[in-house]
Amino acid sequence: MTTHVKPLLLAIALACPAAFAAPPVATGTGGAVATISEKASQSALAILNKGGNAIDATVAAAATLGVTDPFSCGIGGGGFMVIYLAKDKRVVTIDHRETAPNSFTPAVFQENGKPIDFDTAVASGASVGVPGTVRGWHEALERYGTMSFKQVLAPAIQVATKGYPVTPTLHGLMVENEKKFSLFGSTSQLYLKNGRALPVGTIVRNPDLAKAYRELATRGYKAFYEGPMAQAVVDAVNRPPLVAGASVRAGGMTLADLSNYEVRIRQPVHSTYRGYDLYGMAQPSSGGVTVAEALNILEGYDLKSMPRANAEHLYLEASRLAFADRNAFLGDPEYVDAPVDGILSKQFAAQRRSLINPNRAAPKIVPAGDAFLYENDQSFPLRPMQNQIMREGVHTTHLTVSDKEGNIVSYTFTIESWGGSGIVVPGYGFLLNNEMTDFDFSGPAPNIPEAGKRPRSSMAPTIAFKDGKPAFTIGSPGGATIITTVLQTIVNYLDFGMPMNEAIDAPRLSERNEAATEVEAGFTGSAQAKALEAFGHKWTVSPEEIGAANAIVFNPDGTVTAVSEGKRHGTGTALVQKKGY
Repeated sequence: MTTHVKPLLLAIALACPAAFAAPPVATGTGGAVATISEKASQSALAILNKGGNAIDATVAAAATLGVTDPFSCGIGGGGFMVIYLAKDKRVVTIDHRETAPNSFTPAVFQENGKPIDFDTAVASGASVGVPGTVRGWHEALERYGTMSFKQVLAPAIQVATKGYPVTPTLHGLMVENEKKFSLFGSTSQLYLKNGRALPVGTIVRNPDLAKAYRELATRGYKAFYEGPMAQAVVDAVNRPPLVAGASVRAGGMTLADLSNYEVRIRQPVHSTYRGYDLYGMAQPSSGGVTVAEALNILEGYDLKSMPRANAEHLYLEASRLAFADRNAFLGDPEYVDAPVDGILSKQFAAQRRSLINPNRAAPKIVPAGDAFLYENDQSFPLRPMQNQIMREGVHTTHLTVSDKEGNIVSYTFTIESWGGSGIVVPGYGFLLNNEMTDFDFSGPAPNIPEAGKRPRSSMAPTIAFKDGKPAFTIGSPGGATIITTVLQTIVNYLDFGMPMNEAIDAPRLSERNEAATEVEAGFTGSAQAKALEAFGHKWTVSPEEIGAANAIVFNPDGTVTAVSEGKRHGTGTALVQKKGY
């Protein structure tokens, strides 16, 4: 919603051990930032050092990630931002998820009444949702920031102009996307050479993206949603810039779709776990609700006192049940009446917990529970259906920033699949999302395509508090594995007592109510795997890297510790301000 790494990319990374340095951890007393990009973290720190707050620094980091990590995020997509405002002691969230163009119908991804091939849907104008990122950044800065677009975009403009080297990770992603990118002339020109991925070490300059950022710096968000840039987006969606002989589905986006786009300021999902208050993202993201339900189920067990395998078995089973309910109920709240209060209730969690066999994995995919029974409002006419688990893009990015005043941002944003739709907007240098493939291609289901609707997401930016004070943030990319990455990291940190860097670096297990649990390379055959196999758990046959998490821990002594990945996605970067700022 990153990060799965294909076997080729993993082989490249293993061949470059320098990319797998010691876990990036930084501790200090000032503002902090953790991202998967050194240049993005540096951009955030530069803004903090100039007096900007966490919101200003977040936009600076995000804009830079749009340059250096363009295949997972950028202004052609959307996201969810969870913000803690220290002065007011409150948490707010900004939903700038992409919306379906007004031309959308439930049958948009069907032919002759049957769903079309997923990859065919991705590489098309039809997969592109109305981007919300720019409007989301504007709302964040206007409401809660202290700086202008001109100030916070300056670092990213410099990176786009001067260029950045192709890393082994980025090269691997280009290789993975050669087929898709080669369909579009504007994309091939930027990221391929003679139809092949740019070699490691090549300096990539993106003057068109620098131009797009300059227009935003000059005219504000309207530069994206009205005028020449908006027209370029619409043209790219409706008449994709294809190379000779290529053919893809066209979209049906209009200038009105862009100019009418609105963000939503939503109440966060609030839950509790072992004395902590957790705040996450509400619908249309399923992340906050699903993480909370799984934790509510796990709260009934004394995981600390158990053998590790027994506790991990329960983690997997709780995740399985929570995903069954997620798939049955959750979607855009403006289109779907989901029993969120029921799902979040401790009573519902107790009922779901009673279904877990502490000694054996569920033998098959489990059905959803009836969360409507735990709603205060009994007027709901709907009951859950057992929905097909749709394939979901896994390529997103997460970052987190805090400032010396105590403000915090946990932010996940995306263009969906690696490289999104594959379409670079001619003249503006950014990739368009394929977010519409996050809809279920057929129904009935709460997440079917509809005009103006926001597809269900799994993004789960989270901020945790203890006794009213910030304790930690956590978030990750990874499609539906975002939920399990955040959940597992919280369990590792709070229940197993791991330091945050170890909690993040531990092998990830992602159970999403499917026949096999998704695992990473090297897990199958390990002692940990064999211990869980004794409970009946099964693993995916093609292990891939899961997620690229970032966190900040607020220590009891007043210091902060920023933590990024120690090995995934080529290693992240954690920075903390030095004294004097």
